[in-house]
Amino acid sequence: MILRRYSRRAVMCGTLGVVAVATLFGRSLLTAKEANADPSPDRFDFKEIAAGVDLTHHVAEGYKAHHLLRWGDKLFPDAPDFDPLKQTAAAQLRQFGYNNDYIAYFPLDGSSGHGLLCINHEYTNEELMFPSLTERQDTTGFKGMTEELVNIEMAAHGVAVVEIVRNGEDWAVVLDSPYNRRISPLTPMAVDGPAAGDPRLKTKGDASGEALVGTLNNCAGGTTPWGTYLTAEENFHAYFWTDQRDSEGKPAKGIGGAEAESYQLYGVPGLWQAWGKFHDRFNVDKEPNEPNRFGWVVEIDPSDPTSRPVKHTALGRFCHEGAETVLNRDGRVVVYCGDDTRGEYVYRFVTEGRYDPDNRDANKTLLSSGRLYAARFDADGSGRWLPLVFGEPLLTPEFGFRSEADVMIDARRAGDLLGATRMDRPEDVQPNPVNGKVYINLTNNDKRKADQVDSANPRPNNVFGHIIELAPKEADHAADTFTWDILVRCGNPHDPRGGVDAWWNPATSDQGWFASPDNACVDDKGRLWIATDQGDNWARTGRADGLYGLETEGDRRGTSKMFFRVPVGAEMCGPCFTPDRETLFVAVQHPGADGTESLYGFGQPSTYKNPATRWPDFSEDLPPRPSVMVITKMGGGKIA
Repeated sequence: MILRRYSRRAVMCGTLGVVAVATLFGRSLLTAKEANADPSPDRFDFKEIAAGVDLTHHVAEGYKAHHLLRWGDKLFPDAPDFDPLKQTAAAQLRQFGYNNDYIAYFPLDGSSGHGLLCINHEYTNEELMFPSLTERQDTTGFKGMTEELVNIEMAAHGVAVVEIVRNGEDWAVVLDSPYNRRISPLTPMAVDGPAAGDPRLKTKGDASGEALVGTLNNCAGGTTPWGTYLTAEENFHAYFWTDQRDSEGKPAKGIGGAEAESYQLYGVPGLWQAWGKFHDRFNVDKEPNEPNRFGWVVEIDPSDPTSRPVKHTALGRFCHEGAETVLNRDGRVVVYCGDDTRGEYVYRFVTEGRYDPDNRDANKTLLSSGRLYAARFDADGSGRWLPLVFGEPLLTPEFGFRSEADVMIDARRAGDLLGATRMDRPEDVQPNPVNGKVYINLTNNDKRKADQVDSANPRPNNVFGHIIELAPKEADHAADTFTWDILVRCGNPHDPRGGVDAWWNPATSDQGWFASPDNACVDDKGRLWIATDQGDNWARTGRADGLYGLETEGDRRGTSKMFFRVPVGAEMCGPCFTPDRETLFVAVQHPGADGTESLYGFGQPSTYKNPATRWPDFSEDLPPRPSVMVITKMGGGKIA
């Protein structure tokens, strides 16, 4: 088995031999000498915090974490102060949105102390937002939702662009900045690429198929070499409604007419929200093509508040988790994406044109044309990028594709036909510009059966996830082939329940291991940082989500340390450093939401009036509020 996964020479060479044996057969096969060997220095210079769960956040000793932006905070001088008892859609469009996720920092004049922050607002937790609601609405048929509440929800989605400035160890929002902007499901969008103007994007309100409106479920994202922001539309299917239901209240079979097969492929309509109850464009009975206008990567120019965001259909339509870019050695730009759904694919997009450092306007068209690929991971540790190109074998009219637009709109089906590898919820796919590798966070997949495991997804009922390291051939991100390895298998290495079979470097402490890797970033030294999203599964690990430094090189490869911890029910999102690495931005999403039934002494679902925590304000008249936090070193200096 080892020789099938690794070359004989690699296995016989010290470190890789140890890693291979431990990965395949567990840590127990390591000798005491090997398990205790730790000649490499720790590359992360901080004292790790204790794992656990409580009502607030925690950061490593010697560091300060303060709140920069909270749900409802003013973004403009004329915005109203946040009042949770007097919310309106108009007010919310002038305030910081809900459930902040991915973060990107754009320096102004090259400064690490003055720049633009772009933040995604992924989704809403109505039961924690609105005083009138006493339970989750998707479990009650949305009986408490009104048009007014839906409109506030819509206004809380999208993206915020905010100018910020550093004053000593603190940061502040520049309220009168001309750059400040809210982009929402109501914002006019441009569209380019193969599907622009295609009949499947045309609606009653847009006969051209090119005047799209809005972005939603903005999860992770990326930045481009020319200084624009990429936001990824993830669970777009969740926002669509139908009045055609079966006896259990689920969407009736066969709805959607010509789009019925595509609906089934993407889970449309998801019925997670009540938007289609009040807005026809989110009701597929009335606008069957509207779902095809979401699920894309959207490019936003933060330096031009008058610019129209662009949906790039050449990057494919699926539940995009991220869109991280790397400038290839030949000048082409490569975008890595994950389809964050159980059993879906890892993708790569390679631009047709090349980056020109002297022509920003030309660079802004690079994502309009190129080639999309899905990844196949082979058992011998090699892999291949499979091109999603109309007219190639299997992607033809015989198999239901009429054009490249069809291939992009139904990228999942194209990946199915080509034989791409079904992955365990690929979320962030993070290139490392220092070592040339790419890190793929596979969050979990509790639906994978024992007869469905493969070398890249080796565990059935994979509730804790794993991380794959991908190495492009000859460091060429546009090459057709790559090699890969599993960096860590997540979960508690001391708890064999459920066949966890976790693996970490033995140098990882009892505080350092984690579960469900989600967002990631790479700092200026090439070190990998991992943010986690366990959802309700934190009750199985006994620890809240957090941010971890994870070693990828040398004898400490696979060693993890915990740097920051979120309050109960929250998710860790959006780690982002300033260029000088003296500031770290993190996003704490949905505090008090997930799994609070398992919180000792609370034991019930959170609601607005009775939340598990009132973080970050801890005021009896305020609900928990998703927030972006700023982390700096006390007394100044570089982080970690």
